[in-house]
Amino acid sequence: MNGRTYALSGALVVAAASLGLSVTLSQADARRDSKVPTYVVDGNWPQMPLPSAGDWGTPLVVSTSTGKPKPWSTGEVAGTCVDSRDHVFIVTRGNLVNSPETLDSVPAPPVIEFDRDGKVVNAWGNRNVLPNGIHGCFIDYQDNIWIAGNGDGIVQKYTRDGSKLLLQIGTRGVCDNPPTNVCGNSGANPAANQSKTLLNQPANVWIDPDPDPQNGRRGSIYVADGYGNHRVVVFQDNGAGGATWVRQWGGVAGTVNNPMTDSPGLFASGDGGHPHCVIGGNDHMIYVCDRADDRIQVFTKMGALQRIIPVVPGTGVTLGIGGAPGLGTAGSAWDVAFSNDKAQSLMFEADGGNEIVHIMDRVMGSILSGFGTPGLQAGQFTFLHTVSKDSRGNLYTGETINGRRIQKFVPSTCRGDSNGNDQGRGKSKGCD
Repeated sequence: MNGRTYALSGALVVAAASLGLSVTLSQADARRDSKVPTYVVDGNWPQMPLPSAGDWGTPLVVSTSTGKPKPWSTGEVAGTCVDSRDHVFIVTRGNLVNSPETLDSVPAPPVIEFDRDGKVVNAWGNRNVLPNGIHGCFIDYQDNIWIAGNGDGIVQKYTRDGSKLLLQIGTRGVCDNPPTNVCGNSGANPAANQSKTLLNQPANVWIDPDPDPQNGRRGSIYVADGYGNHRVVVFQDNGAGGATWVRQWGGVAGTVNNPMTDSPGLFASGDGGHPHCVIGGNDHMIYVCDRADDRIQVFTKMGALQRIIPVVPGTGVTLGIGGAPGLGTAGSAWDVAFSNDKAQSLMFEADGGNEIVHIMDRVMGSILSGFGTPGLQAGQFTFLHTVSKDSRGNLYTGETINGRRIQKFVPSTCRGDSNGNDQGRGKSKGCD
């Protein structure tokens, strides 16, 4: 596996200052000499083979060629998330390739749970109830699992074992896109991005474990309402199967050539997921992936823009080196996870446009290193889509389209433990 290394740059600080945005430099000097972790793929995770037809309540289908139950195939792995026990969940689309997959295997359940060792310990879900176009998952501070769908207008909350649907925001098949309310890219439709009850192809969700700055209640629901709409919308979980709109921000960006200066606080208008991720940090800020515009935008919880962090301009719609047109892929800002230290000094950013996980300095916004290259071998990526992290610092990536898998990456060198000592190389336990 070939890694990629990038030089630090002060461009973020200069550009942010020109916009009047804040960049906090506390603790940056203390980290200057810290080690940046490197990662190696764990080719033995998950444990193979996966279960087969008849397991975990799936219909029994026997192969006429082998006489054995047909094995599961996941289809696209649209999301990865980790609970308090370091169990890893994936949400799958079950969209098998027409021959041979449709002949020699069966679709896996929509939700699959793995233990730390990569063994399947549970699987569940009804595709007629779950969102169409499953797109991402999040596990909250109470170990409930949230699932969004970029082919639908709903976000759902389940108990971690899937036994009970606790909450649904939005209406299945009805989207915030007046007057027809058809699900799909709302573009510059002025009537869209306004509903207090409907969504439009939401990409993902984050749940705040802390009191909300507006109402003082825990459990605020931040939705990246981003494939059809182009906003972040916040709801309050009322705890009785309902949710109430609280606030929102965003809107449709104009032409974005320079992600640092053009249409700040707004999101790309094209179909494809804008915003594509939303996650809160220990700094009490909300980090939002504006995918095609090649940037992460950082807001207060009330929606005030604080910073813009460019990822790799020239990947999506923004201009590349020397003002050359971008690659025209879906962009470089896809998903974000933070390191486990209290300051969350590092960000791990999934860049599906360049098929790499960037390791970024969270305060400076600069790319320090990265791992992955385009391809289908272990440690490579094809349509890298999401990244999540467990309590030991291991990373889990999900791939869609032609990738269709989850991979685990283990720190091979660490920033040091609480005593400043390295915790070893390539140990399966990972490190923080």
